[in-house]
Amino acid sequence: MTTPRATQRRGAAAAAPAGGEPYNILPIHDLLAEHPSLRFPEVRAAAAALRTVGGLRPPPMAQWRADQDLMDWLGAFFGFQRDNVRNQREHLVLLLANAQMRLSSADFSDSLEPRIARQIRRKLLRNYTSWCGFLGRRPNVYIPDNEPRYDLLFAGLYLLVWGEAANLRFVPECLCYIYHHMALELHRILEGYIDTATGRPANPAVHGENAFLTRVVTPIYGVIRAEVESSRNGTAPHAAWRNYDDINEYFWRRDVFDRLGWPMEQSRQFFRTPPDGSRVRKTGFVEVRSFWNIYRSFDRLWVMLLLYLQAAAIMAWEGAMWPWEDLRSSRGPKAKDTQVRLLTIFITWAALRFLQSLLDIGTQFRRAFKDGRTLAVRMVLKAIVAAGWVLAFAVLYKEIWNQRRSNGTWPSTVDSKIMRLLYAAAVFVLPEVLALVLFIVPWVRNALETTNWKICYALTWWFQSRSFVGRGLREGTVDNVKYSVFWILLLAVKFAFSYWLQIRPLVKPTKEIYKLRGITYTWHEFFGSSNRFVVFVLWLPVVLIYLMDIQIWYAIFSSLTGAFVGLFAHLGEIRDMKQLRLRFQFFASAMSFNIMPEEQQVNERSFLPSRLKNFWQRLQLRYGFSRSFRKIESNQVEARRFALVWNEIITKFREEDIVSDREVELLELPPELWNVRVIRWPCFLLCNELSLALGQAKEVPGPDRRLWWKVCKNDYRRCAVIEVYDSAKYMLLEIIKERTEEHGIVSQLFCEFEESMKLEKFTVEYKMSELKKVYTSLVALLSLILEPKKDITKIVNALQSLYDVVIRDFQAEKRSMEQLRNEGLAQSRPTTLLFVDAVVLPEEGNSTFYKQVRRMHTILTSRDSMINVPKNLEARRRIAFFSNSLFMNIPRATQVEKMMSFSVLTPYYNEEVLYSKDQLYKENEDGISILFYLQQIYPDEWDYFIERMKREGMSDIKELYSEKGRLRDLRHWVSYRGQTLTRTVRGMMYYYEALKMLTFLDSASEHDLRTGSRELATLGSSRIGSSRRDGVAGGSGHYSRASSRELSRASSSVSSLFKGSEYGTVLMKYTYVVACQIYGQQKANNVPHAFEILELMKNYEALRVAYVDERQSSGGETEYFSVLVKYDQQLQREVEIYRVKLPGPLKLGEGKPENQNHALIFTRGDAVQTIDMNQDNYFEEALKMRNLLEEFNRYYGIRKPKILGVREHVFTGSVSSLAWFMSAQETSFVTLGQRVLADPLKVRMHYGHPDVFDRLWFMGRGGISKASRVINISEDIFAGFNCTLRGGNVTHHEYIQVGKGRDVGLNQVSMFEAKVASGNGEQTLSRDVYRLGHRLDFFRMLSFFYTTIGFYFNTMMVVLTVYAFVWGRFYLALSGLEDYISRNTSSTNNAALGAVLNQQFVIQLGLFTALPMIIENSLEHGFLTAIWDFLKMQLQFASVFYTFSMGTKTHYYGRTILHGGAKYRATGRGFVVEHKKFAENYRLYARSHFIKAIELGVILTLYASYGSASGNTLVYILLTISSWFLVLSWILAPFIFNPSGLDWLKNFNDFEDFLNWIWFKGGISVKSEQSWEKWWEEETDHLRTSGLWGSILEIILDLRYFFFQYAIVYRLHIASQSRSILVYLLSWACILMAFVALVTVAYFRDRYSAKKHIRYRLVQAIVVGGTVAAIVLLLEFTKFQFVDTFTSLLAFLPTGWGIISIALVLKPYLRRSEVVWQTVVTVARLYDILFGVIVMAPVAVLSWLPGLQEMQTRILFNDAFSRGLHISQIITGKKAHAI
Repeated sequence: MTTPRATQRRGAAAAAPAGGEPYNILPIHDLLAEHPSLRFPEVRAAAAALRTVGGLRPPPMAQWRADQDLMDWLGAFFGFQRDNVRNQREHLVLLLANAQMRLSSADFSDSLEPRIARQIRRKLLRNYTSWCGFLGRRPNVYIPDNEPRYDLLFAGLYLLVWGEAANLRFVPECLCYIYHHMALELHRILEGYIDTATGRPANPAVHGENAFLTRVVTPIYGVIRAEVESSRNGTAPHAAWRNYDDINEYFWRRDVFDRLGWPMEQSRQFFRTPPDGSRVRKTGFVEVRSFWNIYRSFDRLWVMLLLYLQAAAIMAWEGAMWPWEDLRSSRGPKAKDTQVRLLTIFITWAALRFLQSLLDIGTQFRRAFKDGRTLAVRMVLKAIVAAGWVLAFAVLYKEIWNQRRSNGTWPSTVDSKIMRLLYAAAVFVLPEVLALVLFIVPWVRNALETTNWKICYALTWWFQSRSFVGRGLREGTVDNVKYSVFWILLLAVKFAFSYWLQIRPLVKPTKEIYKLRGITYTWHEFFGSSNRFVVFVLWLPVVLIYLMDIQIWYAIFSSLTGAFVGLFAHLGEIRDMKQLRLRFQFFASAMSFNIMPEEQQVNERSFLPSRLKNFWQRLQLRYGFSRSFRKIESNQVEARRFALVWNEIITKFREEDIVSDREVELLELPPELWNVRVIRWPCFLLCNELSLALGQAKEVPGPDRRLWWKVCKNDYRRCAVIEVYDSAKYMLLEIIKERTEEHGIVSQLFCEFEESMKLEKFTVEYKMSELKKVYTSLVALLSLILEPKKDITKIVNALQSLYDVVIRDFQAEKRSMEQLRNEGLAQSRPTTLLFVDAVVLPEEGNSTFYKQVRRMHTILTSRDSMINVPKNLEARRRIAFFSNSLFMNIPRATQVEKMMSFSVLTPYYNEEVLYSKDQLYKENEDGISILFYLQQIYPDEWDYFIERMKREGMSDIKELYSEKGRLRDLRHWVSYRGQTLTRTVRGMMYYYEALKMLTFLDSASEHDLRTGSRELATLGSSRIGSSRRDGVAGGSGHYSRASSRELSRASSSVSSLFKGSEYGTVLMKYTYVVACQIYGQQKANNVPHAFEILELMKNYEALRVAYVDERQSSGGETEYFSVLVKYDQQLQREVEIYRVKLPGPLKLGEGKPENQNHALIFTRGDAVQTIDMNQDNYFEEALKMRNLLEEFNRYYGIRKPKILGVREHVFTGSVSSLAWFMSAQETSFVTLGQRVLADPLKVRMHYGHPDVFDRLWFMGRGGISKASRVINISEDIFAGFNCTLRGGNVTHHEYIQVGKGRDVGLNQVSMFEAKVASGNGEQTLSRDVYRLGHRLDFFRMLSFFYTTIGFYFNTMMVVLTVYAFVWGRFYLALSGLEDYISRNTSSTNNAALGAVLNQQFVIQLGLFTALPMIIENSLEHGFLTAIWDFLKMQLQFASVFYTFSMGTKTHYYGRTILHGGAKYRATGRGFVVEHKKFAENYRLYARSHFIKAIELGVILTLYASYGSASGNTLVYILLTISSWFLVLSWILAPFIFNPSGLDWLKNFNDFEDFLNWIWFKGGISVKSEQSWEKWWEEETDHLRTSGLWGSILEIILDLRYFFFQYAIVYRLHIASQSRSILVYLLSWACILMAFVALVTVAYFRDRYSAKKHIRYRLVQAIVVGGTVAAIVLLLEFTKFQFVDTFTSLLAFLPTGWGIISIALVLKPYLRRSEVVWQTVVTVARLYDILFGVIVMAPVAVLSWLPGLQEMQTRILFNDAFSRGLHISQIITGKKAHAI
């Protein structure tokens, strides 16, 4: 239906006025311009409202013009930049206009609604108002009644402040402080205040040209910049410098107004910069590198775990089956003992509180004594009180036991002492009880936290610091119940498991070991015969697993919960094309119901009835309860809309080359042509239906009604029958000349058919058994018509055959020729044969006719082969997902005019934009180019691309590589399959195209739809039909020849129907900004990327590019500008729209967030979607964007969402098995994982792209990411932290998806995981995590921990468990304890140890990572498919990958917390098919995997030699299999997942390259890829910046290497079983001699190897000879055996590595001695050679074995194999054909 407004707004497309002022979206400077957006009365109303400057005092510092508006007035008064004013004017106009368009009022006058201005002002200033309340200040925003101009002025002032604040946008409360004073000045100007000092009207304190930038922004920016520079590129301790958060939190102080004043004086303490010692230091929080942060931030979790462990151990000690049995009084004194011992948990609890208070003092003392005495007093008081509780509980407990000992039993008087302790405990737990009560009534807690009453501050002072964020975070009661039930069930299962399978089984062996006496050790024992360390070794791995296994239970429970939630969300109901075929009719109605806007009634307030009505309609839609939702034939308008949308989706598929031209015809919905009376469903739905109908006609006896009822049971069959009948009738009458006798005969025949059917006598008058002959004759006729060369004679013969069958065979009653002539069914005078000279076929150009004939032929001849239409797996997946999503609970769409406006923002630095010709053909060392690789991986898409090129006029495939236009098409085809900016921009611009189409459909009348669909049919058929050469699927037909002309690619698009107004609407609703940070430099240097970006702007009119421009000022200084440009279609060139000067360089922090931040001022709308440049989008998903935006108006719990989480599809999963593993892991995380986090756990954060932000909400709260150096390296997630802490809500929605690229090679994956693990290490130290850990309620805190840093911490705990187990066994075996214990006790290999090993192995194999994948796969693809995929993954060594990945996470997470060193790691986003050299793998994995694996391997080997379990092979295997699996995975994974990783020749050459790299001497400009020394320096660089405690802990950890020597030397034969300490001390003499020999050889080498070579050789000979002589003497005169030589190596080599590791920590001191340091370097080089040999040895063995290389290739590329990739050719470089 065409609305009056739509009619009013039709106009031409946008065009910039030649020579006029450039504009972004709206030419507000010229409201009379011919621009479609200016036709909206709301735009004119907003612009007019800004022009109401009458009555305002003119600015004294600038010349005022009549055409200026309120924004100019503010700019002139406060000294804002001109382009900032222009930018924010358009921004404000669009906000106002879009808000007014959403009003349901029918009044479209040219005046702005006052409530709109008020609403925008309140949204923008909500954070400012809250800040004022927090500081006890009244907001300086004074709005008289009915004065919308004041609303506009205060809103405009805020936008101007925000728009010019540059990096200050990361410090939102600083902006509040600035705005607070400027708003007061604005109020004084508006009220006509007189300045008492001058006697003149009041003016702002800061005024003049660009005064705001130079006098307000630049000084604060200068402070931030100076602090960042003092951080030494982020390597200085966080506590030594202020980051963005510290600057911001300075403005949370109540005395900030007194400290800074206005205008801010730069002499104040705040503006002092390093190295000034009197400057302001850390504010609000001090980040300290320590693992204690994990306890400090999540102390409630660790208190729970430790107290339960203590209680469970006490109860299990007596050995009762059930824990409560020990507590029953019937057990007598033993029960009393247990009961009293349980009271020790209060001592432990108090001690843990004391520990927390000490940690607070230890980490925050720098802040406490600088920031204010109150905080310091509270910290000290808390420590004193906690210590007091420990002492009180200890004294009370001791009194109980003193009474017990004095009486020898439990007297009745002891009960009073127990009660005293319990009373004390009741007081002690009172705060926890209060917290529990407030948890049950969360709204009370929220009210207490958010109120600004001083009494509330006083009441909460003891428990937490006063903070602007983190208040009122409690959820509603319903959400509380949901996530509480989840965690209560999980903890119940976990604690039951821990008690019975971890703690209780350890009690018996612990008691037995304690009872052992007279233990003999095989070495010198320093601590006597105590058994406590043995018990510690026994319990350690169990306790470690106990502390982390909630992670396993979380994986299980979250997977089941996610599946449950997904089922209720209707995920996976349509999984493939077969299921879509069954529900396609419902799908049509679902699309109309969800995609098309609902009829909105004016002032509809009935919330509950509308919700119930909506629920009932969805129920009808999903299950087909109502006929209106089953068939759309009754509503032709709905059917036509659906057809237009569906066909446009299929057209986009064709443009993307994921369907062929033939499949387009099979998938599209044809328009109403040829007088067909039914919906013409796509051919793929009608396959085989006509054949089945023929079978029914032959087999079903009886009347017409019964037969027709049988046919109509399947609606597709009914439609197929009717369509073929109507089409055959129309076609026959079309090809036979009118006014001929033959035309009359055919007409009469059809009249008889219809009369028979009307009288229900068709089965009586015609033989149903002969229908098959009619069918065969008709198919033959259609095949002839479709022949490329039409033979009229054959067609006439076919017509005659068809006529004969119908007349002679089909009719039940035989009629004579005379009867036939009388009835008009035969020639009256047969002078010639029938149909001769009566047949005229349409011209070749009438493609509509031939397209319909092809369709009829397809319906007649198709069989079950169409189940595989479309052939492309990606096309099937997208159709299935889109169709399924429409049956999910999607908000109803509004009209495009009434939808929320939004922007998309993509940060870009220097990645690929469009692959060049050279990149396409450049071959790697295996002879493989990107083009050849993609042709093999996507063979069907390559074929479709070639088909499309031929349709567009390409005559020879060679044109693709020579002709310029074709080559660009080829480059696009390749780039659209990589991770390029071109792919991302194309995907995001689908929003623009989708919104234009939806705008047209919103206002299109029935006539528009009917005529438009026919026009498109004509155009579309000429587009596709004219180029057919192939046969019809399932039939024998043919296509006509291709047209020689090149056809327009957009000729079939629905855009050809647009009326003009669509462009104006969509430009107001959607903006796409790409933040190309260095685009200016790229242009200046003529970098090809700049040209390609310009081409993107030229092709996409809604695309804008923001970049940072650097220019030299007249004074020689570099000036920085934020610039926005677009491509002007009329001027045919790039034009600059805005240029806003910055206070200095953009990058102070992590770079990417600042790139986003500078471009954010150019975005528009109510929402902004953050999209990375490795993402993609799909047209059909873009159709649902306006539905998604409606989520911002829904309540989820007690809050509306501020971030909408969106599902991702990882499109790189088909490249290799490794990419598949990564894709599967990522997919389960972004679907099931995020689903559970959002509901029921309510802790979803922002995990990167493509979430949609409430733009206006985040504008005032620090933006869409955080940018502080190093601490915010994972910048995205901090936006989620910030949102939650500030009371926002984050939801997750799975009815819409975008594409996502992931890393596809092991090295890429490892660098990505290293970056994320390092980021989590930094998060562990951050204030955001600390505050969330303390401010969230207990159960949400658990959810938060186990889904963020807890995952990485627990992964590290698994590796530590392996270490604890292996080192524990090593200690027991080498000390002789294991043998002694096994002979004197029942068992140590008990159930607890088995449970630990099983849990550790489960995690190690990645099974708990795989569980979410299996369940999500089951949900969306079916259980059998999920199990089969899982089995395939295991056969492709997925467990090896996950075990290896675990090592990466552990290494970088632990190293970052201890020493820092987190940094951005560029992974590259290309196709990884080349072989990685051994040296590169060694550089990447030596420290993180290889050395750790070698250490564990040596221990396991020694355990096999000396352990008592080694005598029983089966026991040894069962004990160590998981550890050996880890060792082998960490060593072999880089080679298993490396193309040609097991190629003997390549590995031989690689090892030579490795040795060259090792021995290459470093230089000044040498890179780590060239020299071992340079790599070694970089790899240990983190130790240089490590803190004192980090260095001490590193040394302590390195001391473990000395244990090898101590343990082994006593096992040598030369030791003669002596246990004297002298044996160990003498062993150091060997190390000392080796050191002296090494120094001597090095000295003589440096001095004599060049000139007096013979002396150097002589020294070498003496050293070697002396060594041999020493061995001979030892063999002769001692019990030394030759095998001791090799055993000694296992003792001394780890010692040497320990010395090297400690030397690296002490590097600053050792470098003072050149000799010592050079010796360390020399020895370290030798060790790396040794490690390289050890790693290469198993690889060499595997490479030598026959057949393994081919197996590895199949494993690595298995998925690609199944899709036609000729791997053997790719790997060997023997391509089947050269391109």
